[in-house]
Amino acid sequence: MLLNSMLLMAPQPGQSPIMQFLPIVLIIIVFYFFMIRPQMKKQKDQVKFRQELKKGDKIVTLGGMHGKIAEIQDATFIIEVEGGTKIKIEKSAVSMEASAALNKLA
Repeated sequence: MLLNSMLLMAPQPGQSPIMQFLPIVLIIIVFYFFMIRPQMKKQKDQVKFRQELKKGDKIVTLGGMHGKIAEIQDATFIIEVEGGTKIKIEKSAVSMEASAALNKLA
């Protein structure tokens, strides 16, 4: 539908070149503010969240495993899961805090 409306906006005689490209520019601006910018903000918040994690925090991984951070290394966490088992995971595999996961279920 958007393409049809753009095709119907054929340049009128005497119309300035800027007015011909204005609809395309507006579409790009709307796309940026509704698609790209929120995604960049979400990604930045996720990186900040992972940097602020500390020993003893309860987390949920992207795979759905729940655990408590036992040790923090450069690019990895060692988490303790049920039964005292320790697992080494990448920091990028952490999805959210366990309390946030419980709030989403409620």
